[in-house]
Parts: sequence; structure tokens; C-alpha cells
Amino acid sequence: MSSTSARPTLPAQPSGCNGSKSVNPAFVLATASATCALIVLDTNVVAVSLPSIARSFHASFADVEWVVSAYMVAFASCLLPAGGLADRVGRKRMLLLGLAVFFLASLGCGAAPSAAMLNVARAVKGVGAAMLLTAALAVIANTFHEGPARVRAWAVWGTCMGLATTVAPLVGGVITQWLGWRWIFLLNLPVCAVLAWCASRSIRESRNAEPGPLDAAGSILFGLALALGIWALIEVPTDGLASWTTGARLTACALLFGAFVHVQRSRAHAMVDLALFRQPRFVAAVLAMFGYAACAQVMMTFLPLYLQNAFGLSAVMAGVGMLPFALAMVLGPYIGATLARRLPGMALLSTGLLLIGAGNLLTALVAGDGRYALVAGDGRYALVALGMVVTGLGAGMMNGDTQKAIMACVPPDRTGMASGISTTTRFTAIVTSVGVLGAVLAARTHAAFLAGTPMTPDVRAALDEGLMSRVLAGDIAQATAHLRPALRATLASAAHASFASGFAAALYLAGAAAVSIAAGMWLLGRKGEAVQVRRVASNG
Repeated sequence: MSSTSARPTLPAQPSGCNGSKSVNPAFVLATASATCALIVLDTNVVAVSLPSIARSFHASFADVEWVVSAYMVAFASCLLPAGGLADRVGRKRMLLLGLAVFFLASLGCGAAPSAAMLNVARAVKGVGAAMLLTAALAVIANTFHEGPARVRAWAVWGTCMGLATTVAPLVGGVITQWLGWRWIFLLNLPVCAVLAWCASRSIRESRNAEPGPLDAAGSILFGLALALGIWALIEVPTDGLASWTTGARLTACALLFGAFVHVQRSRAHAMVDLALFRQPRFVAAVLAMFGYAACAQVMMTFLPLYLQNAFGLSAVMAGVGMLPFALAMVLGPYIGATLARRLPGMALLSTGLLLIGAGNLLTALVAGDGRYALVAGDGRYALVALGMVVTGLGAGMMNGDTQKAIMACVPPDRTGMASGISTTTRFTAIVTSVGVLGAVLAARTHAAFLAGTPMTPDVRAALDEGLMSRVLAGDIAQATAHLRPALRATLASAAHASFASGFAAALYLAGAAAVSIAAGMWLLGRKGEAVQVRRVASNG
């Protein structure tokens, strides 16, 4: 795969460009790729800092989940409309505006006085990230022609994304432990300033001369439905699955989503063409993207919590502990490219998802039993790391091919919409999985704690004070600081063990879901092949 020194040389596309100054394609590519890498880095680097954030604000598990979910909900909800806006106002202008929003939101995150304010700033940051990603991708597509230069450009872009994903856990751990979690956000400020300077100097303005109408109603309905659904899932450990509040949120989510589908069916220029979902192969490709993001990418959120909460690792060591997963994701595409010579596309995606399922199940089998330790002679760690590697290889195989599979199912004039569906599916899957797996983790952790701890009056009093919610968030030390030393040690040991059990339960569900989705993809792929055969026969 090409590196950033690969300097594509084909000229920029002239359509829609303003001004006559020359453009250096390599500098444009570097600027746009670095912008996308900033988003990937920011998305994944935060997970390692979640226990530190919880300790700083004495936050609950729900508060910590919202640090991730507020960003992802806003991001997923705004991707499609942000692409339409970039076509109208100009890709360069949207990129600069997105950098300004991202800059201000990062400042708000770094200076947040409470968990609630941090989550609000994270939501605003998600809006800025959606503006940045859609604009940066459009800039790359508008700069490079079809052919070898475009292939090299996307290879460079993919390399930058892979590197950002790989180093994110370790970078997050180092910053959190040595500078403090606020600097994870504050260090974005000079990066945004440099990127804005580069974009203003290197990128020509371009826009769609005949943009279609914006689907504001569809965007609002989709965003509200997603937010309410995630809100319901995150609050299940507190409110209960059968409570009226959970039922009301889920009902409102279903009604809003139904209204969204109705709007998409009735509009001539809908945000999503629902007719695409009548194609079995397209549905299978979207399922592949959903399964990959929900069952593999979401582990970037839960693995750091597991390493720190279950075993008391520092933020830096948690980042080191995630390296088997991250490095395997880098190797996965090369294995996928080799297998692609022998397997059809859908079979390759199913294989990747089965690997993800197998890795999750293997990690779950080991993670809930025994001690994770970063020492060479610890066989338990070797098995946990092996599970991470298997999951990471499957994720690496699917990372790029899921997007290609979706794009291959649509005609060239619908690739913009297909790309939007693909990216929205990815981040919707992550945020939905955070809610579902977080609820399973919380429920199992609580049940394991109750089953493994004698319910003395002191323990009951500690539980009444919200101990488990703070334990889940990574605030074990401060949550038990007011207790007697002997009781504190007992509860801390029980909390570590119960969190490991909860994490294993979440992984079992993720593994089972991956295998089930792989089976569904295989059936849809077979159906799609049968439809294609009948179509060819009728045309012949």
C-alpha cells in the first residue's frame, strides 16, 4: 500500500473550481487525509480516557457511555445532510467551517466543568466531524481523476486511516496518564489551526452546479429516532427494561423511524433511496458493514474499559494491551486481498465476520476467568491477545471491502448516496452496539457482583449509594474511598471480577451476533445470485 510520499501527479479536476492558482495534488491529499485521520484518532483515542473522565467528574456509567454516544449520534445523524451542504456551499468552505466547529467543540470538551457539559460539547464535535469527513472525501474525489492516480490517492488515504486507528489507543493512554484527559481534546486546537492553514492554501473551491434539494425533515427524524433509541438503551441499567420510561423512549424511537421511512418513500429527492434495499446483495453488503462495526469496531470502546476496570491497568498499559487488536487490523487487508483471489466478494465478507465472531467468543471465554497481565510468561494473556488478533484480522479484512461491496451494488450516478448509507450504517452500528452491549455489560456485572459478594448491611449501603454505576465507569477507587479498608478491599476485588464477567457476557453477545449476521449475509448472497441468474436468463 502506498505511503504519503507517493505524490500522485495527475492534475486536479477543473470542474467547479474557482481561481487560477496551481494546485499541488500531493499537498491536497495530505491535507484531506490528515483531516480524516484527525477524526479517526479523536473517535478512538477517547475510549482509553473514559475511566479518568469518570473519576474526574464522579460520573456514572451512563454518563461515560454518553461521552462516546453523544459524539456518534451527532456524527451519524449529520453525515448525509453534511454531504449535501458541501455540494452547495463548496467543499473547501465546508472543510474550513467544519474545522472551526471542531476547534470550538474541542475547546469546550477540554474546559468542560461537568460530565453533562462534556457530552454537549462532544455532540457539537460530532457535527463538526461529519462536516469534515464529507468535505475531505469530496475534496479527494474532486481532485483526482479516474485511473492510477485516484487508486494511489485512496491507498494513501486508507493507510492514514489505518495508522490513526492503530496508534489511537496508545496515544490516548500516554496523553491521559502523563498530561491528563483534558489534553486529549485540547491538543486538537493546534492541529485544527495547522489543517485550516493548509486547506486555505492548497485546496481549490468546488461545488455541485446542480445540487438536489436537502432533505431536512429526513435528517431531523433520523437523528431524533437514533438519539431516543440510544438514550433508552443506555438508561436500561438504571430504569429497567420493563419500565415505562424505557418503553416510552423505544416507542417514540419506533414512531420517529417510521415517520422517517414514510418521508423517504414520499419524496422525489429523498436522503435514502429505499428501493436499493430491495436488492438482496445490497442488503447483504449493508448487513456486513453493520456487523463489522457493531461487533468489531465497538471493541475500541469497551476493550480499554475492560483492561482498566477489570485489572487495574494504567491508561498507558491499557493502550499497550490493545495493540494486538490494532496491529491485526493493519494486517487484515493484506490477508483479505490474498483471499479475494479465491473467494467471491460476499464469501470474503462472511469469512471476515466469522473471524470477528470467533475472536469475540475466544476472548469472552478467557476474559471472564483469570487475570490479564502484560507479562511474557502469562498464558492467560496470550489467549486473550490471541482472541484480539483473530477479531482484528477479521475487522481488517472487512474494513475496506464492506464499502466496496455496497458501492458495487449501485449504478455510478448513485454512488454518493451509497457512500452516505455506508458511512451512516457504520457509525449507527457503533452507537447502537455501545448501547446494547453496555446494557448487557452493566446487567451482568451487577448480577455477578450480587452473586459473589456477601450482602452485609455495609455492602447494601454502598450499593445504595450508586457504587456499581461508578464501578462500571472506572471509578472504583474513589467510589470505595469512604469505606473501611477491609470492606474497600473486598468490594474492589468483587468489582474487578464482576466487571470481567460483564465484559465476557457482552463479547459472547457480539460473537453470536457476528455469526448470525454472517449466516444472514450468506443466505442473501445466495438469493442475490439466484435473482441475477434469472435476470440473465430472461434477457437471453
